[in-house]
Amino acid sequence: MAPRILLARHGQTAWSLSGKHTGRTDVPLLEEGRRGAKLLGERLRQTPPAGFADVEVRTSPLVRAHETCELAGFGDRAEVWDTLMEWDYGAYEGMTPAEIQDVRPGWLIWRDGVPEGETLAEVTARADEVVQWARSADRDVLIFAHGHILRSIGARWLGLPIDFAARLRLNPTSLSTLGWAYGEPAIESWNDTGHLVG
Repeated sequence: MAPRILLARHGQTAWSLSGKHTGRTDVPLLEEGRRGAKLLGERLRQTPPAGFADVEVRTSPLVRAHETCELAGFGDRAEVWDTLMEWDYGAYEGMTPAEIQDVRPGWLIWRDGVPEGETLAEVTARADEVVQWARSADRDVLIFAHGHILRSIGARWLGLPIDFAARLRLNPTSLSTLGWAYGEPAIESWNDTGHLVG
């Protein structure tokens, strides 16, 4: 079986709720985020994909992702991996898109990057490392991480430039699956939050 990546974005935080760019700032989950993480775990246990019992689990070390992993029930088998940390937003850390537009009209992170933070090339290299790891063996992988790095992984799984990620919306506590179609990398599902409402 060709390996797949299951992408779990962390639960809701005060900064994600307000739209602030949350890179390396260690913001904890809100109660809503904690509840969502538990619901995500229930979903993964009730309807596992084929081969899920052997899935390899990794998580970002940042508390919002690591706690989501633990509350979903995978903390005891997850390996912490710095490569899954969110984009380092540099000077734009903690700013909303509207605040950034005030100082830099027309700005788009996927085209323009950020001052004093990670470059587009550096984020691409990290996403490529995750894709290479995921494809390295015949087993599915489950990762708990953050919006922009997960969107970057989605773009690079498809073999597309990182700016394609601008077209991949990703909500807190969502579940996405990157797999294969006719032997080519494909998106099996994206930004699925059905477990939060059902």
